[in-house]
Amino acid sequence: MKLAVSTLGMPGDGLDRAIEIAAGGGCQGLELRLHEDTGVHSGLDAAGRRSVRERVERAGLEISALAGYVGICEPGADEPVIEALAADLQLAADLGAPGVRVFPRGDDPAVGARRLKAVSGTAAALGTLVLVETHDAMATGAAVAGLLAEAGCPETTGAIWDLLHPWRHGESPADTLAVLGPHLTYVQVKDAVSAEETTPVPMWTGSVPLEECGELLRGAGYDGWVSLEWERTWYPQVAPVEEILPGAADWVRRFAP
Repeated sequence: MKLAVSTLGMPGDGLDRAIEIAAGGGCQGLELRLHEDTGVHSGLDAAGRRSVRERVERAGLEISALAGYVGICEPGADEPVIEALAADLQLAADLGAPGVRVFPRGDDPAVGARRLKAVSGTAAALGTLVLVETHDAMATGAAVAGLLAEAGCPETTGAIWDLLHPWRHGESPADTLAVLGPHLTYVQVKDAVSAEETTPVPMWTGSVPLEECGELLRGAGYDGWVSLEWERTWYPQVAPVEEILPGAADWVRRFAP
């Protein structure tokens, strides 16, 4: 496993500070949230893209993924979604990131499958992936796996297992891993108070079954990215991410195959 940290946990910090936190916390990668507030988004010009990539690489880090906000199943016209996702995929290619995270934002797999197929040629040409997170209307592994199976383009798609969401929606970690199977490309690790109260807490102090998830991933030989998604952007009262990173690093060391 390779450890990354998401810039979602660093509200108000610029890229240089994010790089410093990631490198100082023993990370191999940095997950970049796409938003104007972070300075990393599809509106960046060529010079800005070069600058981001060079600064990350100069620190000895990789960009583990771009955390985008496209809703792949969101109701409405296809074209705006396809255009936004294609722009994010181009940004990923320019920054050297392997893929772009998307949210479901809807529960109709036929809609998402149609859009995933529409960008598959672009993704293949750029050498990038569309990574669907277990989130919102498709919070379980079963739902995301169903979407990806219907899309039928495994060479350009993958799944992100956010350890919190399937569990809090009643799907056991064993079932999540079993259904995601070959789709599993990326893991987001975090702990929270409970299934009902999702305020982030330091690793091992909440209710997310981190031990069980880790054992399952180790047993499956998972050796991809694990990103600490510390949601301080949404919960500004919680501790700085650099105080949480040691627990995530310990989790990765403990369960690396």
